[in-house]
Amino acid sequence: EPQIGLGDALGSNVVNIALIFGLGAMLGRLISDAGGAQRIAVTLIEKFGEKNVQWAVVVASFIIGIALFFEVGLVVMLPLIFSVARKLEGQARFKGSAYVYVGVPVISALAAMHGMVPPHPGPLTAIATLKTTVGPTMLYGFLAAIPAMVLGGPLYGAFIAPRMSTKPDQALLDQFTITEKATAGSQPSIALGVLAALLPAILMLIHAVAEMLLPKDAAAMHVASFLGNPLIAMLLGVLFAIVALVMARGGDTEKLRDALGKSLKPIASIIMIIAGGGAFQQMLTSAKVGDAIVHLTQQFAFPPLILGWLIAMLLSVSTGSATVGIVGAAGLLAPLAGADPSLNLPLLALSIGCGSLFFNYANHAGFWMVKESFGMTMGEATKTISVVQSIVAVVGLVMVLLFNALITVQIGRAH
Repeated sequence: EPQIGLGDALGSNVVNIALIFGLGAMLGRLISDAGGAQRIAVTLIEKFGEKNVQWAVVVASFIIGIALFFEVGLVVMLPLIFSVARKLEGQARFKGSAYVYVGVPVISALAAMHGMVPPHPGPLTAIATLKTTVGPTMLYGFLAAIPAMVLGGPLYGAFIAPRMSTKPDQALLDQFTITEKATAGSQPSIALGVLAALLPAILMLIHAVAEMLLPKDAAAMHVASFLGNPLIAMLLGVLFAIVALVMARGGDTEKLRDALGKSLKPIASIIMIIAGGGAFQQMLTSAKVGDAIVHLTQQFAFPPLILGWLIAMLLSVSTGSATVGIVGAAGLLAPLAGADPSLNLPLLALSIGCGSLFFNYANHAGFWMVKESFGMTMGEATKTISVVQSIVAVVGLVMVLLFNALITVQIGRAH
């Protein structure tokens, strides 16, 4: 029976997610290669000043994290993290690890965006499985991500950095440190960089707003619905980036083709993880684990929003894959979602996404990426990425429950 799960997971759901994921990787690569990501980050630091550097880095990671997945976003941000940290390190008054001080806000923002906001594969998988819509999930995701990023990023970073002495390998530092003079001339303008990163999200948000304000059969609603479809939005984002960041600036088409091809290589394994998650979910379903969990929760009377977070968290921590956590939890809760009309499905999708972020440890790829990039020991990596993602996951759940309470009050008043 597990083959059924794999087949199901590789069906239309995952083909859709794989295409969006592939386009997201291409967009990230185009923005990164054009120097757009660096330009966004350097400009923010100039505007915020070195004192507020953590906030500048959070805003930069927030913008970049919309288009880029966690691992890709971290690679894009490393030159900036290392350059800024080197400047801070030279100041006599700075105590502790400047690399942790600047790095933790980046990890926090990228993790929050990755787990909470479409078009990232986790939230999209939950949305597709629970048969809900992208728009509201995206709006709730953005709102929940902000406090999660602040608490897990600048605030926790300022607390933990003085207690650590982490410094990356010198060869890696030299390789990643930005030489601003060499790259400044060839970089796109800040407005263009931000627009390229945000275009898919803007199109999806326009659709979300249109859903709330326009009648379903209005012509403008059909246009917004078409442009705001995640697949179309990502495709238009990639086409815009190709034209604006490459073609309009005299880019080489051979290099463009090469870059787009290379951007897809890391994704193959993630698509298989999603498919594996489907197989794993089918095994759990066949073994009646879902029934057992539902039965157990009836005894403990967990609300579905907390249940979704718990299942995603337990599966993610035990299997080492946030995606498996999301696919498994969404699959197990899909029957409940279909049966209970009072349940807020966008919030359930967000809750599952938040749960999947909790305690990213040694069985997650992202953990090793942070550990090796910053030259950390296992303990130091646990104090940073594992704790940061746990803070983001818990704050996300608190925000979900807060939104649900506010919506329930509003509905009560309306009646």
